Formats: sequence, C-alpha cells, structure tokens
Amino acid sequence: MHTRRIGDVDVSPIGLGAMPMSIEGRPDEARSIATLHAALDAGVTLVDTADAYHRDADEVGHNETLIAKALSSHDRGADVLVATKGGHLRPGDGSWTLDGSPRHLKEACEASLGRLGVEAIGLYQFHRPDPRVPYEESVGAVRDLLDEGKIRMAGISNANPEQIRAANEILGGRLVSVQNQFSPAFRSSEPELRLCDELGVAFLPWSPLGGISRAGELGSAHGAFARIAEAHGVSPQRVCLAWMLAKSPVVVPIPGASRPETIRDSVAAAELRLSEQEIAELDAA
Repeated sequence: MHTRRIGDVDVSPIGLGAMPMSIEGRPDEARSIATLHAALDAGVTLVDTADAYHRDADEVGHNETLIAKALSSHDRGADVLVATKGGHLRPGDGSWTLDGSPRHLKEACEASLGRLGVEAIGLYQFHRPDPRVPYEESVGAVRDLLDEGKIRMAGISNANPEQIRAANEILGGRLVSVQNQFSPAFRSSEPELRLCDELGVAFLPWSPLGGISRAGELGSAHGAFARIAEAHGVSPQRVCLAWMLAKSPVVVPIPGASRPETIRDSVAAAELRLSEQEIAELDAA
C-alpha cells in the first residue's frame, strides 16, 4: 500500500475514525477491539480519536483508552500514528460544548497522554474554535505543547481558510493537518482542501461517507457514486474514498467504523483507480 504524509510521518492513505466505537449506539468492546485490529491487519497506520469521544459524563476519554488497549495488544500497534483532539466536551446528555481556553487544552493534553500511555502524543489537534476565546490563544496553547515536547505534531479541526493561515503562523509554520467535515453531501470545505494542498498540509476529511447514520445511504443519495461503483463491482463507499484520494495527495480520509468488514472495505479504496471522466462526474454530482 502506498503512503501519504502527515508532517514527517508516512501514514496509510486511509485512516480509521474511531468515534463510532465510543458514542451512542456503540458496539461492545470486543467488537471494537476486533475492528481496530482488522484496521491494523489491513495496513491502517492512522487512527483518529478525541477526548470527547465518549457517551457518559463519567467516561471522558473512553475512545482514547479503547485505542490504547487495542494497540498494545497488536504487534503492529507501535506503528500507528494516533491523532487525538482537545477543546470539545460532552457533558453526558448527548450535547457538545466548547472550551478552547489554554488552561483547559493543556490539562486535556495531559489527561490524553495518560490515557494513551505515551510520553508525547503523535498528533494533537485543536478540536473546534471556541467563540469565547481568541483563536490565537487556543492555538498558542497547542504551540506551547509542541515546544514542550508534549506533542510531536500539531493540527487544527473545523477551521476556515483564515484560521488555517493564522494557525500556521502561530505555530511557526509547523501546522501539519486540518481535519474538516467533507463528503459528497458536504462540500463546503473545498476551499480549505485547496489551501491545504497549496501549503502542503494534510487534509483529513471527517465523516467522509456522510456520517454514522447516513454512510449506508451514500449510493441511494448520490446516484453517480452508485453507478460508478456498479461499473467497478465495488461499494459506493469505496468509490467515495477513492474520489477523495484523487483530489490531492494531501487528502487522508478518516472514515468511521465499528465493524471489521467496514474498515476493510474502506482501506481497499486506496487501490481503486478512477478515470478522469469518472472523477469529473463525481465532482459534478
């Protein structure tokens, strides 16, 4: 399998978004571990998580703890870049709140370090801008963590072009990733993708298949993806990820999964080659 680049690290072209294993509707731990192990067996070397990926108020970091357990019990676990995030919170009632204060981000990073069982987090991303906190203060905290060696690489999530440029400047040119929503149904992050391509910064589409509840409906909702999938004898989901990979070498999709068969199908997208005509058709769909 060919690789893509995040900062100075080569990663698999398809990563694994682990959120579905920890929020509402999550599977039991055994299936989650099996899914993570299936991802590693298929060659995945990027796993995305966050301290906010949990269901109940008393289990902050559930997803990080789960990932640490799965990686430590697999012989390829040490080869995986774990990308986690801070600045988003879940009170436990199903809602999401924000805290982008430097104090919170530094405390959150320390807690993530403990749950992941590492001396430095491979990739730490500011999860979402907090309108109550100046953006430069939040990203400045991430810069401090980088300078202190608490994290090896720094990224941002849910950012617009202005914030991407600002973050890269605040980080002294060390911004390595932008994680934004991007899918056939949600294409408003095209400007951010193009800017990342220009800057050589990895662009990590979250919910690339449309999200947990809609991923299975991708083909019925977007006919072009279904038609091209049928022509290749593959799933519309696989076509979708191959389409994203074709957009730019900086794109590294992180589809969510909670079943081994789902992540295996996603990983296979890296080997699917679409024609220029097919890509144009999907761009226009």
